[in-house]
Amino acid sequence: MSIFARPHYTSDATQFIDQLKAAKPTLEQEQREGRALLWDKQIDRDFQSQAEAAEVPQGAYVYQTQADPH
Repeated sequence: MSIFARPHYTSDATQFIDQLKAAKPTLEQEQREGRALLWDKQIDRDFQSQAEAAEVPQGAYVYQTQADPH
């Protein structure tokens, strides 16, 4: 063993997370389910391409009113 070896250090945040996981073993699975509910969505490629094709180009100055063509 090296004379420069230090004792194993664990930060307060890591200790807290380890204690939380020990107290609630289902925590990681619940986090995955929550992520799937909000973020992991299937993308409809056809709808996405139609939406991109339907975009109207933005003018140079957004707040300028359009002149009446009549």
